[in-house]
Amino acid sequence: MINKIRTQLVQNAASILRSPVHLLPRSVQKKALLDGLKMVFQEALEDGDFEFLDGKWLKVEISDMQLCWYISYEDDKLVVADMPMQEDVSFSGNLNDLVLIAGRKEDPDTLFFQRRLSIEGDTELGLEIKNLMDSVDLDLLPKPLQMLLNHLADFVHKGVQSSPVQNEVAHAYSN
Repeated sequence: MINKIRTQLVQNAASILRSPVHLLPRSVQKKALLDGLKMVFQEALEDGDFEFLDGKWLKVEISDMQLCWYISYEDDKLVVADMPMQEDVSFSGNLNDLVLIAGRKEDPDTLFFQRRLSIEGDTELGLEIKNLMDSVDLDLLPKPLQMLLNHLADFVHKGVQSSPVQNEVAHAYSN
């Protein structure tokens, strides 16, 4: 029974969260995203590891939630825009897949080859961004954030694993 409830929550997470998130003012969404990025990438920002993104735009889209943001690096700091910019590279995926990537329960390359993660545009820039994401040491995050991310990724991972649709997709790719 618990597995069935978890599977339903995971399968419907985007549709459950879409309306409340869209009701948040874009300025609040931008601030939350920017603060989260600064926290996760604090070490990389201090080391100047984002210079490759200077003057370029990354579009990040959560497809099933109909959300997207544009991220760049200007004057030694991250910048988030919510209005359409001419992106140099675009990453898009569904909410659950992006949670799995963030929690290191799925490899971005695997999801890319399964067509569950889309990367379009400047492939060299996309690879640099992917490598920077892979280099983040999750152990440096504040403990409450680590625990939240781990529990959320575990919850989604278990819900996806017991999903009949996901099992069909996994079976199709294994043949």
